[in-house]
Amino acid sequence: MISNFPLTRLRRTRASAWSRALHAETRLSSADMIWPLFIASGDEEEPIASLPGVSRWSVKQIVERAKEAHAEGIPCLALFPNTPRELRTEDGREALNPDNLMCRATKAIKDAVPDIGVLTDVALDPYTAHGHDGLVDEAGYVLNDATVEVLIGQALNQARAGADVIAPSDMMDGRIGAIRYALEDEALPNVQIMSYAAKYASAFYGPFRDAVGAAGLLQGDKKTYQMDPANAEEALREVEMDLAEGADSVMVKPGLPYLDIILRVKNEFQVPVFAYQVSGEYAMIEAAVAAGAGDRDKLVLETLLAFKRAGCSGVLTYHALHAARLLNG
Repeated sequence: MISNFPLTRLRRTRASAWSRALHAETRLSSADMIWPLFIASGDEEEPIASLPGVSRWSVKQIVERAKEAHAEGIPCLALFPNTPRELRTEDGREALNPDNLMCRATKAIKDAVPDIGVLTDVALDPYTAHGHDGLVDEAGYVLNDATVEVLIGQALNQARAGADVIAPSDMMDGRIGAIRYALEDEALPNVQIMSYAAKYASAFYGPFRDAVGAAGLLQGDKKTYQMDPANAEEALREVEMDLAEGADSVMVKPGLPYLDIILRVKNEFQVPVFAYQVSGEYAMIEAAVAAGAGDRDKLVLETLLAFKRAGCSGVLTYHALHAARLLNG
């Protein structure tokens, strides 16, 4: 007599830890992470109040962070400078200084830990007095083509300092092709470009602006160049354009609220896609932990796994070192 039972029981493969490991569709490792780090001009660590557990580091201290990352198998660091107010100008000229914070930190890391990758941010907001990613006209509108000319110089400045990956985060039209041609002309063909191809005008960036010293400087908003959160098809157009202009990989920013965009980009183009788990996302996890509403270790690993499941090749996350240590046991 045949009893009434389901022929297929999906719970069979979930019944034990070894079986769950064997049947896991997605794997997460320290090699999947890029660690964003903030550079300060002083000699002391500067904790960032809006990002608990994250600090600005001196150039010397950044080298120590690079050694920690390399020891845990993190393959790449993303650098962001906190430019002193007195060096911020309307035209952001400090971005072109070969001895600026970004270039000094890049050189120091590559000298001390040559096997770790260095990704450098290309945009003018850490250098402008008005907090925008580009040059502005009298009406406060960010000028596209004039900004691209400065971004070319900024990208070359960073590449000459030893940057392995140039990451334009400005969202100016045409900047990827212009930077790619400039790198080729300068005999720097192996410098990668990771384009912030789908960067949204998001409410999740607040703590980052504190970290780079741009909080309170921004005049207006960035909606004329960063993407509208309502749009998805437009993100595919942005990615297609940047790939055609020579981007080696693309990024979606923010991360968790835009998993649908990550998945669509991966399915449409089958190229390396990265996500930035931005400062607001990090801060929310830390706030939940502080309120007793969640377990940090589990929250961190689950969110990072979600990025991988959606199609990411890697994730920029402030939890990178913590997650790597968890995964490495």
